[in-house]
Amino acid sequence: MKYIQQNQAVKISVFFSTVVVLSFIAFASCSKPGGKYQKNTSQMGGQQKMLLSLSDIAKKINTYQNMYAAQAKVSHFDSLMVLAKNPNDKLNAVIKKAISLLEYGDEVRAVSLLEQSLKFVGANKEGRVPVLYWLGTAYMRLAERSNCLKGHTADACIMPLRASGIHKDKTGSQKAIETFEAFLTEAPDDKNYMDGLWLLNIAYMTLGEYPQKVPKKWLIPNLDAPDYPMKPFVDIATDLKIMVDNRAGGSIVDDFDNDSYLDIVTSAWDIGIDAMHYFKNNGDGTFTDLSDKSGLSVFTGGLNIQQTDYNNDGYLDIWVLRGAWQGQGGPWGEQPNSLLRNNGNGTFTDVTIEAGLLSFCPTQAATWNDFNHDGWLDLFIGNESTTGNKKYACELYLNNQNGTFKNVAADWKVDVKMFVKGVSSGDYDNDGWADLFLSTMDGQKMLLHNKGLQGDKVVFENVTETAGFGKEVYRSFGTFFFDYDNDGSLDIFVCNYEFERALSYYFAKEALHQSQDDAGKAYLYHNNGNGTFTNVSESMGIHKVAFSMGNNFGDLNNDGFLDIYLATGNPNYQSIVPNKLFMNVGGKKFADATVSSRTGNLQKGHGVSIADIDNDGDQDIHVEMGGAYRGDGYPSSLYMNPGQNSNNWIYLKLEGTKSNRAAIGTKITVKFHENGQERMVYRELNSGGSFGSSPLRREIGIGQATVIDEITIHWPASGITQVLKNVQPNQLIKIKEGQEGFAQAPLNKLTFKKADGSIPMCAPAK
Repeated sequence: MKYIQQNQAVKISVFFSTVVVLSFIAFASCSKPGGKYQKNTSQMGGQQKMLLSLSDIAKKINTYQNMYAAQAKVSHFDSLMVLAKNPNDKLNAVIKKAISLLEYGDEVRAVSLLEQSLKFVGANKEGRVPVLYWLGTAYMRLAERSNCLKGHTADACIMPLRASGIHKDKTGSQKAIETFEAFLTEAPDDKNYMDGLWLLNIAYMTLGEYPQKVPKKWLIPNLDAPDYPMKPFVDIATDLKIMVDNRAGGSIVDDFDNDSYLDIVTSAWDIGIDAMHYFKNNGDGTFTDLSDKSGLSVFTGGLNIQQTDYNNDGYLDIWVLRGAWQGQGGPWGEQPNSLLRNNGNGTFTDVTIEAGLLSFCPTQAATWNDFNHDGWLDLFIGNESTTGNKKYACELYLNNQNGTFKNVAADWKVDVKMFVKGVSSGDYDNDGWADLFLSTMDGQKMLLHNKGLQGDKVVFENVTETAGFGKEVYRSFGTFFFDYDNDGSLDIFVCNYEFERALSYYFAKEALHQSQDDAGKAYLYHNNGNGTFTNVSESMGIHKVAFSMGNNFGDLNNDGFLDIYLATGNPNYQSIVPNKLFMNVGGKKFADATVSSRTGNLQKGHGVSIADIDNDGDQDIHVEMGGAYRGDGYPSSLYMNPGQNSNNWIYLKLEGTKSNRAAIGTKITVKFHENGQERMVYRELNSGGSFGSSPLRREIGIGQATVIDEITIHWPASGITQVLKNVQPNQLIKIKEGQEGFAQAPLNKLTFKKADGSIPMCAPAK
């Protein structure tokens, strides 16, 4: 390339801003099954038809117009480079190709092109600044590829980086530091200055040189400062060979074969490449990959997955959600969800078409509950509609009790047309009927109060305004109902998801205590017990920058109060920010324990499941990691809890008879005395957050109590209340609806082993 004279300055800033500000818009409307299958499918079963549909969609979305089809975009920009009529057009095509190469996962070629571009623009500041920004990013990604992915360790990308997390191959980070320092020097007023500042500090951290070698003028202090004290968790996914190098996807931890051990199922969102995985817990400290044998590996795509028992046969089925975030420039979000029936023999079959659940809408948000109290689980799906484009109405499928469903959303007036990103169901007003809360990218939240059956219909009333959510306008994502203060009423968590740039900007601003808006902050709404909610985010200490996509709750220290784990990120390549852990301190506040717990992975986090996977009496965390682009995949994590204290616990496995067999929606009250004080812990049975699925086995901490005075179970469909008295802690008990007493179930503590039979470390190296 020849040097462009000053009067031919490179005009790439417009392109640069366009690329950095990612736009997530889903186009088109839900399509009818008719017309999707142009091939002769008359002799095909439902699963064959589904697989054919997935294959056809995978081909259709592989076009440069799809912002996530990186390989197609690389080829497209190659052609633009050839067709370019002047040096400026060619340079723009080169830089766009370099960014697409990053998205594809070819950091070496991306660095090479950006280095050439930097030489090409020479001293021209207008050209140098954005090239430096992307070149620094490319070197960061190259450093991560060479260290965090190759030879992946338990400490990789855990902020603050320590021990084996420090990069052995230092070249990428050293070049990133050199490049970002040039960027910060030359562009102190650039809108991406804060991004560069954050990434510079992280780059120094990867070399073990934070904070001592970071130039004082660019230091973001205290990123490694101690926070709420916890014993550190350790990621043993690699040791157990359950590590999946995936892109954005879902997580379920539950018992799919009814052997009393918790298995792991994952998905990832690319409908053409990313297969589902099923890891069976063998009950001997090992897992076996049954992805192929179970039949799950043939199913691709699925940003989110959930467990259900739609046919009340006692075996957990899987619901796969597809199409979310896609569709910019075309109808690529029109993807079918899948209902995968558990056949009870270790295999799964797609029964979506036979069940009447086939539609083509962009979504990742749904909730299973018995909305009409007939003892069978129904399904609400929140679809994504955007302003100025075709609409995708939300769907509510009523269970016909024969393996099929009927969409009654329009008839029941819940066919909402909003950009729904999170859906949760729970009985917030304790009237016995499951309500709905919708989190949306439109700015509005929606609370739908279930008023029960009127004739043969359930009546939902939109109480958003009267409940206090009408004036709370901000784009939001993950959400869930939970009772954080144990007052017997379900509260609501929801996370703001407003961004106009890379998330590193917002994390840097917060770390430097600079004024900013509420972008990306977590919100907590206290249930006042009278149909209204109060925003207590600030007073509870949880109003911090997170940008949570996946999230879930659990009791990680068995004190009886629910803690929150947030998986963070967006597709932007500069969004290298930590996942967050907030510990509930007695229902009075939440404390950030990200640093001390060693769970602050800097890579993108999605589905979160919280469960005691090794049956040792404390809950662990499984997270499906990886970003949207092919080059942004990352290994999933299983953070093992080393045990925080000597607190006691009780685990409950419930089985409905008149109520749905999985017991979703059942209310549990545990009463005990701790240090002479009576305490009550309240739970409502579900899989937790709106992005990730914890087991339906209820795991409840009771602090230092040595006996449980009462366990009260209230079943949703029958209205039956069962009371168990003087129950000993630290055991798993099975309770059946309408059956007196309980049965003690085996709960064998597991010692997880590496593939060579050795025992993984119980804590990361200091």
